[in-house]
Amino acid sequence: MITLKPITTEKAVKLIDTENTLLFETERKATKTDIKKEIEGLFNVKVENIRTLIKRNKKFAYVRLKKANPAIDVATKLSMI
Repeated sequence: MITLKPITTEKAVKLIDTENTLLFETERKATKTDIKKEIEGLFNVKVENIRTLIKRNKKFAYVRLKKANPAIDVATKLSMI
């Protein structure tokens, strides 16, 4: 199990609306497949793709969900919106 911390900046909320993408801060050692399994298991959604970014010794994961699973529903569960 890896740690996922949702990011709730203005840019992250815009990505939810426009690109069906959620933004998480995660452990530096987590791989894309680890992140995908964790998201799909926790929220019961299907992930289309994942992009990662390492910035200031932190790892961020941009998780795009499939069209059948709106990111706004997951964001509501997480109290991001």
